[in-house]
Formats: sequence, C-alpha cells, structure tokens
Amino acid sequence: MEAGKRSSTGDRSAARDLNSGAIHLLRAMAKVDAEAGLTRARLSALSVLVFGGPVPLGRLARIEGVTSPTMTRLVDGLVHAGLAYRQAHPDSDRMVLVSATEEGRALMLDAAERRADVLVASMGELSVAERRVLREAAPLLKRLAAGVVSQQAPSASRPAGPR
Repeated sequence: MEAGKRSSTGDRSAARDLNSGAIHLLRAMAKVDAEAGLTRARLSALSVLVFGGPVPLGRLARIEGVTSPTMTRLVDGLVHAGLAYRQAHPDSDRMVLVSATEEGRALMLDAAERRADVLVASMGELSVAERRVLREAAPLLKRLAAGVVSQQAPSASRPAGPR
C-alpha cells in the first residue's frame, strides 16, 4: 500500500465481499467452461495463447504458475488435440514458442461467449441501476486484478484479454 493511504474498515469489508464474489463467480464459470471439453488448466493455458499471442513455453509455465515439465504435458495435450502448435523461437535455438491454432482460437472464443451469455442472463435479474453499476465497475475490477498481479510477481503477469 502506498504511504499515506490507509485502508478503512469499509475497504476491508468490500475487499472480503469482492474476494467472496470472485470465488463464487470463478466456480460458476468453471462449470460453464466444462462444456469446452478441456481441463481448467488446459483452457487457462489456451486462453493465454489466444488472448496474449505466441509465448515461449517457459514463460507460459510462469504465467500459469506451474513447472516447465507440467506445462510441457499441458501443451502436449493441446497440440495432440489440435488446439496449439510449437514453433522455433526466432531469436533462440533453445527456445520454443507455443501458439494457438485456429481451432484453439475458435474453441476459446466460443468458451468466452458462453461465459458472457451466462453473465448477461444473470445480469438480467438485476435492476437497470444495478446493471449500470456493474458496467461502470467492470474496468475497475480489471484494474484491481492487474494491481494484485503486479504486486505478486511482475514476471508472472498474464497478458491482457478476456478470461
């Protein structure tokens, strides 16, 4: 926290509510994601490739918070399923870039649309004013998430894009 900025009791309460809401939302989205037919780990790695572009395997492992051997197995599964491919890194013979295939991109975009459909349906149960608050809060939530990621480990930050 920056010098001179203290959290209030209200901030702490809001932080707890945000954390709880995020956990419940992630669980609900995991159920929606199961329709994609991939494990959460594979879908998450594919998301990085689709929304962040080609990435070296080691960096992908760091972004996802797993070891390189674990990421190698995840990527093997994506490659075997035709959702990703490996290519030589243009700057290093020792590095391999991993990219999403068109099929992988289509699967990920479909999954993102399914999530959006579920959220839009749930938002329909809210009042017009509540939906407006959510629309205004969405960019703030993205900034909040980016701030948390940057505090944890800048080298492990996830490329921007829908999740």
